[in-house]
Amino acid sequence: MSKQSQKISHASSRLDIINPDAAGIDIGAKIHYVCVPEGRDNLRIQSFGCFTEDIHAMATWLKKCGVKSIAMESTGVYWIPVFQILAQEGFEVNLINAQHVKGVPGRKKTDVEDCSWLQKLHSYGLLQASFRPNDQICVLRSYIRHRSRLIENASTHILRMQKALTEMNVQLHNVISNITGVTGMAIIKAILDGEQDPAKLATLRNDKIKSSEAVIAKSLNGNYREEQLFILKQEFESYHFYQRQLEALDKVIEGCYLAFDKKENKKPLVKKRKSSNAPQFNLREILHDITGVDFTDIPGLSELTVQTIIAETGTDMSKWPTEKHFTSWLGLSPSNRISGGKVLSSRTKKVKNSAANAFRMAASATGKTQTAIGAFMRRIKSKIGAPKAITATARKIACLFYRLLKYGKDYVEKGMEYYEKKYQEGVLAKLKKAAKNLGYELIESPDKQMAKGGVF
Repeated sequence: MSKQSQKISHASSRLDIINPDAAGIDIGAKIHYVCVPEGRDNLRIQSFGCFTEDIHAMATWLKKCGVKSIAMESTGVYWIPVFQILAQEGFEVNLINAQHVKGVPGRKKTDVEDCSWLQKLHSYGLLQASFRPNDQICVLRSYIRHRSRLIENASTHILRMQKALTEMNVQLHNVISNITGVTGMAIIKAILDGEQDPAKLATLRNDKIKSSEAVIAKSLNGNYREEQLFILKQEFESYHFYQRQLEALDKVIEGCYLAFDKKENKKPLVKKRKSSNAPQFNLREILHDITGVDFTDIPGLSELTVQTIIAETGTDMSKWPTEKHFTSWLGLSPSNRISGGKVLSSRTKKVKNSAANAFRMAASATGKTQTAIGAFMRRIKSKIGAPKAITATARKIACLFYRLLKYGKDYVEKGMEYYEKKYQEGVLAKLKKAAKNLGYELIESPDKQMAKGGVF
């Protein structure tokens, strides 16, 4: 080994203390184990209960030991109250992904060893904190996640209503597109009130329904059974219970949005169709106010999808230095495993992220649009299949989202024709370069020249 190599090896064997006042906490369901630096207390590792007074006692002890920065490892949601209380007490709290330290050798797998190992790694600056938005976004995120669960629960009762109707051979879902619309709800309510005459029920048809009264009446001529009517009534009431819950929650969410800072110099919004399950207030305008960008201009993004993304990422894109960091955090970029200069795998890493799922849903919605992103989606799908095409398109939309939010620009749709032209120009440039490297020259065919109006 050369002297230079020996110097590098010797220097790399020493690690400098980056966080001298670091502590490590292993979070449990009932007991939290905490480790502080050497010499701060007679017992540098102590355990605390999960009750609120125990967490405050933990904070008092950490202050006594001169701790300023904390690294905690946890699964589930047990870390949330500990994180919040310690952050309120003025500590710098870092939530560490358990997978990042799982494979690091040099420790026994016990709760006591875990907190000691976390303290050591954090003091050397070897741990990376998981992303957590500011408290204002965290509040909004809790509401939005709860709203998604309410919609899921309501949709379950819709399916059960439809099942009860089907078992009575009431084929209402085959003649109207949505049984929870004005016509569907009016007919179901009349059935529950005791009306079973198909002709009378059909008169409740809304003018916007394409099916005629005669067709609707024919679909309502069913075998009405007492047990299925009872089930239908309970599911009907359960569905409306969740609708009332959603209305109450939307009022709270609207109030939450009003506390956000507003952007200036906004462009006027063009009226668009409202998304299904959208709240009663003008969500699109509110999102435009707090971001300064109308993200619904991007193909595939509705106001509800944008709301989900904002609630997960916040409005401050400085947390990610580049769009590559952002898409990597979302799990939408290739996670290359390279050995010996060869790529062993480039599969995206598995990430449980609501924002990533929202981008994937937006990508799926672009497939049938006559836009540049839609053309990109179809081209990639024809080459490598739908799943990978959705991921690639989701990454492209996420990059657009990052740029617009970070730099405050508006999205301009250039159209499918523009994308196809740029793609063909790129392919042609590659062909010309390959031909030149082989000593050939690429020329246009006579038919192509005639199409351009050229002379040959």
